[in-house]
Amino acid sequence: MSEDDATATDREKNPRPLRTDLRPIVEAVRDADAAAFVAVGDRFDGDLRYLSRFAGPDRPSALVVVPTGEATADTVGRAVLCAPALFGEQAEREFVASARASHESGSGGPTDDEVGFHDGVAREVRTERVGDHAGERAAAAAADLAGGASGDGEGVLTPASIPHDAAVYLERAGFEPASTEAVATARARKTPAERDRIRRVQRATVAGIARAEAVLADCEAVDEGSEETAAGRADDDRRPPLRWDGEPLTTERLRREVNAALAARGVRDAGNTVIGAGPSAADLHYVGDDPVRPGETVLLDVSPRGPDGYYGDATRTFVVDGDGGWARRAYVAVEAAREAALDEVEPGVPAKTVHGEAAAELAAYGFDPNAGEGEAGFTHGTGHGVGVSLHERPSLSGAGELRPGHVVTVEPGVYDPDIGGVRLEDLVLVTEDGYEILAEHPFGIAPRERE
Repeated sequence: MSEDDATATDREKNPRPLRTDLRPIVEAVRDADAAAFVAVGDRFDGDLRYLSRFAGPDRPSALVVVPTGEATADTVGRAVLCAPALFGEQAEREFVASARASHESGSGGPTDDEVGFHDGVAREVRTERVGDHAGERAAAAAADLAGGASGDGEGVLTPASIPHDAAVYLERAGFEPASTEAVATARARKTPAERDRIRRVQRATVAGIARAEAVLADCEAVDEGSEETAAGRADDDRRPPLRWDGEPLTTERLRREVNAALAARGVRDAGNTVIGAGPSAADLHYVGDDPVRPGETVLLDVSPRGPDGYYGDATRTFVVDGDGGWARRAYVAVEAAREAALDEVEPGVPAKTVHGEAAAELAAYGFDPNAGEGEAGFTHGTGHGVGVSLHERPSLSGAGELRPGHVVTVEPGVYDPDIGGVRLEDLVLVTEDGYEILAEHPFGIAPRERE
């Protein structure tokens, strides 16, 4: 084991504290001369999960953040989490206690209440009025923190994705909601603690792919000319399904093997294990049940979620008993596009340049770099940010420059709805001088048994 691998493994066992710095939100409120910032959502809402670190139920919570009247060295703002009923203790642990500044425990040391918050934003949990809508509770907390009984026409900043009904309650309370980019901007650049979490889930992701490759390598193609071949051959003259462990292999059987490998490593598949075979490999989000046949592409896109809410994302494509043709040509082109894209990944590079280089490489191999959905060619962007949402900033097809701390996928691919698809994807961290692939798995169109 290398020194880097040993360090990464140690961090998986002893991860750095996962905390969110709320000062950029406080500063956004102050700069906009607004009364407060308000976010409303459940545990599946990326903004609320990032800001509060609260992994509560699928019932909405609300977060309200305000600046203090006069910022001091110790306190620059206040934040209130309106938690659902029966989740107050969990909210206290995850939102309040975890944000306390580090201190030495022991006899004579300060109590938790005497230890300040790491970012100078004092946090508290409120559980009163749990029967009210989270938007009502947010409006009441915002009015209270702002020092009035109602909004009186004051502005409140919200993420663009705030639920409509929550915005209505804020308006009824006299506030004027206005969206802010402060949360999306903060989420885009990952802290060292966030990178630890993403590395962990990404290592599990490639372990899932490794399991799928091992199953494919262990498959058997039915001999041509046998009675089983004649009985199993599809109406369109496709070869009969591969056999594994005595039974025909399907995408669902393969998915179960991948998901079991993920679960063994403490992450959830989150319904995101996409496996297509043959024509269904051209479907970017296929989760159905198709036979896996020799000579056809098998595309595995694995995107599990770890216990702290962070996602992994990786894709590999294999062909069992292939004979070259379209699949081989597509694989070579996508490998070249991946290398061309990675060559552009470094701080200061316009994000869309990465996509442009991948698309140009695919075009050089004769594939349409601007194909639409359902057409043959490259039908999507080269990559996107990954964090507490599977798709977040930055987009490698959008505006802006890459910065250290960005975590993005690099995933060129080509597809033909009548034949299949090829995509190769890794998750990379933009570093001060280039990039780091967060967890690697070997390439190769023919599946192999690997140690």
